[in-house]
Amino acid sequence: MKNSLPFLTLPLLLLALPASAATLQVQDEETGQPLATVMLRVFPLKAPALPSGDGGYPPPGKPFQVWREHTAFSDAQGRAELPDEHPQCRAAPSPPPEGVKKTWGGPAFPCDQPAAPQQLRLRKPGYQDLTLPLAQVKGPLRLQRETDPLRLAEARPANAWLAALELGDQARRLHFQTQCTFCHQQGNAFLRRERSEQEWSEAIQRMMRYGARLSSEDQQALPAILAKGYQALREHPERVGATAPWAPELAQARISEWPVGDAMSQAHDVLLARDGTLYVADNIQDRLWALEPKSGRMTVYKIPHLAGDEPGGLLSSRLREFPRHDSTSNAHSLAESQRDGHIFITPSAQRRIVEFDPAKAEFRLHEIGGGFYPHTIRIDAQDRVWFTLALSNQVGMLERSSGRFKLYDLPARSFGERMTTRYIGALYWLMRHGLPLTNWLKVDRAGTGTPLPYGIEIAPDGRVWFARLHTDEIGVIDPRTDEVRMIATPFKGPRRLRADAQGRLWIAAFPESAVVCYDPASGRFTRYDLPVLPKGSDTPYSLNVDKARGVVWVNGNQSDSLYALEIASGRWTQYPLPRRVAFTRDVEIAPDGSVYTSTSSFPSWHVEDGQPTLIHLQPR
Repeated sequence: MKNSLPFLTLPLLLLALPASAATLQVQDEETGQPLATVMLRVFPLKAPALPSGDGGYPPPGKPFQVWREHTAFSDAQGRAELPDEHPQCRAAPSPPPEGVKKTWGGPAFPCDQPAAPQQLRLRKPGYQDLTLPLAQVKGPLRLQRETDPLRLAEARPANAWLAALELGDQARRLHFQTQCTFCHQQGNAFLRRERSEQEWSEAIQRMMRYGARLSSEDQQALPAILAKGYQALREHPERVGATAPWAPELAQARISEWPVGDAMSQAHDVLLARDGTLYVADNIQDRLWALEPKSGRMTVYKIPHLAGDEPGGLLSSRLREFPRHDSTSNAHSLAESQRDGHIFITPSAQRRIVEFDPAKAEFRLHEIGGGFYPHTIRIDAQDRVWFTLALSNQVGMLERSSGRFKLYDLPARSFGERMTTRYIGALYWLMRHGLPLTNWLKVDRAGTGTPLPYGIEIAPDGRVWFARLHTDEIGVIDPRTDEVRMIATPFKGPRRLRADAQGRLWIAAFPESAVVCYDPASGRFTRYDLPVLPKGSDTPYSLNVDKARGVVWVNGNQSDSLYALEIASGRWTQYPLPRRVAFTRDVEIAPDGSVYTSTSSFPSWHVEDGQPTLIHLQPR
C-alpha cells in the first residue's frame, strides 16, 4: 500500500485548510474577553456506519472510507481556524474529465457525495462544554464558567480522582497504580460510580483473571477502601483537585482522529510503516486495521485462527465473561522489518509470532515451540525479531534467515519463581479447565512468580534492552555473546523503554508518574517527573523518542493526554486529547515530528462516545 505522494508531503495535506475554512472567535460569556486554549472539535452529527459484513466488522481485505475528526485550540486572542465539512474533496484535483467520476484517494472513494453534517464542540477546563451544529455557528462563541463543584469534578480526568482517592500508605498506592491502571483508568466516570464492597470484590476477582497481580492482602482490604473512598469523593467533590492549565503552545497544535473498531475492540498498539500506512492491532477481535491517512482509506485484515485454537487462545479464561470477542491470538505489539516491510505481531494468547506481508495481504504464523505470552516486539539491523515472553520470564528471538527461534531464560528471584515461570503454561491449562488458581494462590506485592519482562528495545550498538515490571529492573542482552545482565532501577514499575540517538534508555516509570533516563556509559539514572497536576497522579504506560529532534513522547493514560519532553532543556509540554478516557499505550513518531497513538482502553466502552480512535497529533 504505497502513497501516491512522498510521505513528507502528508503534513501539508493534513494541515492545509481550504479557502472556505472558518475563523472562529471564542469569548468568556461573563466578561466578553477572548478565551485562549479552548479545544474545538469538529465531528459528525451522526457517525457514519462502517461496513459490517464480517461478524459486525468490515470484510477483510476490502478497502473502505472512514471519516476524520479535527481538533484545534484557540490562540491568545480566542481565535481558531477550522476546516470546512469536506476538506479532502476540496483539495482534490478538479474538475475531472467529462464522464469521469470525481475521486480522491483512488477510484473506490467518491468525493461527490454530500458531506455528512458536522457538529462543533468547545471544551475548556473550568467552563461548561458547548456543542452545536457546525452549520449554526455564527458570530463569537461564548463559554459559560462552571461553578458547581460536582460538575467541575466530573469534568476532570481520571488522574484527579485517582490522586484524591484515599488508599492508605504510599506503598499500597504504588502497588494499586501498578496493578489496577494498566488496562483502563482508575477514576473515570465508569469507575467512580457507586459500588458496594461486594461489587468491588467481584470486580477485583474478575481483574485477577484478566491478569492483575494485586496482592492477597490488598484483595481483601481494597473493596472497603474503594467503596468508601469513591463515595467520599462523590459527596465531597471539592476534594478532587484541579488539573494543570492548558498551555499557550496548544494554539499551534492540530489533532486528527479516525475510528478504529467499536466498543468491543481494543486498539492496542499502533505502527507507522515506512510507506506512511498506519497499522493498529485489535487485541480483542484479532484484526489488523490499516489506514492510509492521506486518503482516509482503511482496510481490515483478519489474523488467521488455526484448527484447535480455543476462543481466547491459551488465556481463554481471561475473556470468558467478555460480552463479545473474536480472538484466539490477542494481537498485541507491532514491528516492521526494514528489509522487506513485513509486519511482525505478538499474539499474547499463543506461542507464536504472526508475520504479515502488506504487498500480498498474507499472514504467516511462526510457532515458537516454547515460552508464554509474547509481549513487546522489535526488529534489529540484522532483521532478527526480538520479543519479550512476559509470563515465562524470557526474551525470544526469531532469526528470519533460518526461521529458528532462540529463547533467553532470565534470572528468577527464587526457586519457587523459577518453577512457576517454567510451568506457567500448565497453570493456565488448569485455569482454562475450570480451576480458579488466581483466586487461590497467594500473591505478594512483589509479584513473586511473575517477574514480567515487558518492554524491549534495540540500542544503536545492537544490544537488546528490556524492562522487568515486577522486579524493578532493566536488563540487557549482548547478541554477540548471549550474555544477560540485570540492573536494578531506583524506581518502581519500569514498563516500556526506548533508546535515543546516543544510546541512552528512556524508561516509563509506570506507577511513579515519571520517566527515567539510564545512561549505560555512566550507569546513572536521571528522573523526569511528569508535569501533571495533581502531582504524581499519572501512570505513563509507554514512550518513544524522536531521535532527530531530541524529544521524548510519553503516554499519559490517566490524564487523557500526551506529554513531550525536550531532552536538551528538560522542558515539558502537555497535550490534552479530544476524548475523555483517552487511555493510550504506544506512540509512533512521523518523519515530520508529529506523532500517532490510539485510544486502547480495555474495555473500550469506557472512552467518550464509546469509539476507540487512531490519533494524529501535530504539535506545530
